[in-house]
Amino acid sequence: MFDPTSLTHPIVGAPMAGGPSTPELTAAISAAGGFGLLAGAYLSPAALREEITQVRSSTSAPFGVNLFVPEEIPFDAEAFERYRERLVPLADRFGAGLAESVAYTDDAFDEKVAVLLDSGVAAVSFTFGIPAPEVFAAFADRGIAAIATVTGPIEAETAIAAGATALCAQGVEAGGHRGTFHILDDDHALPVRQLVEAVCGLDAPVIAAGGVGRRDDVVALLDAGAAAVQVGTLFLRCPEAGTRAAHRAALSDPAFTETATTRAYSGRLARGLVNDFIRAHTDAAPPVYPQINTLTGPLRKAAADDAQVINLWAGTGWRGAEAIPAADVVEQLSPRP
Repeated sequence: MFDPTSLTHPIVGAPMAGGPSTPELTAAISAAGGFGLLAGAYLSPAALREEITQVRSSTSAPFGVNLFVPEEIPFDAEAFERYRERLVPLADRFGAGLAESVAYTDDAFDEKVAVLLDSGVAAVSFTFGIPAPEVFAAFADRGIAAIATVTGPIEAETAIAAGATALCAQGVEAGGHRGTFHILDDDHALPVRQLVEAVCGLDAPVIAAGGVGRRDDVVALLDAGAAAVQVGTLFLRCPEAGTRAAHRAALSDPAFTETATTRAYSGRLARGLVNDFIRAHTDAAPPVYPQINTLTGPLRKAAADDAQVINLWAGTGWRGAEAIPAADVVEQLSPRP
């Protein structure tokens, strides 16, 4: 079973759903001695199976897959409609149609769990909560490690009690979606080092995530008790990543000076570079996921070349991102020769 303490280089490639995560990036990280996590969210079960096959065609090194755990809450139709109306003028500007209604979807979670149980991947990680204990047990029976993304100590204790074999301790500095267990949860906002120190005494290895911009950050988190460090933002400019051109450019553009968490794009909290869209809509965005994510999808696609409109997910260490191969990122970050 996958053990993060056994990696040649203690670097885990974060799953970055929606484009940046590719089979090529996952394979490159694992082949370099780290551990790549392929993003399974938003893929169909068939597409997930195909991407796993593509990773295997590029490397024999172990890798894992991440899934978003679904949560259906009462749908706030009025809040959804108010937000939709707010976005219509911007959508019209880009010729993007906004759906008048969006159905809830669980992202084919059960079907993708079935794919992973038969895939022989080394690990599966979960974000947005944890599955039922029997899901953890099924992976354990196949010798597949189960990593739970947590943002606070109570989440960590709950995950281990349910059967998680490792924890991804996601600090507030991390880019992309926050891993809070419930859509309506406030962000625990714990710095990554504080979170690692709070959960590393539990009976599971800890992978630290958040705010990494250079090797010194990795060393500090390992010293705090982490077995490995998960990195996402620093891989966004790598040639193997599927990052949009406007997103790549924004990461090195001095016009972008800060990151913030927002529900504006998806209805769930997520950290990105502050742009005009975040400034204009964060205060109005309702906690309605995944329906808001589906609603804004056509707008983000139509405005793909406009960094002031699309989501620019990034952690607080974003200035360390370079346009270099993923293997070089792993080597630069690792404290091990």
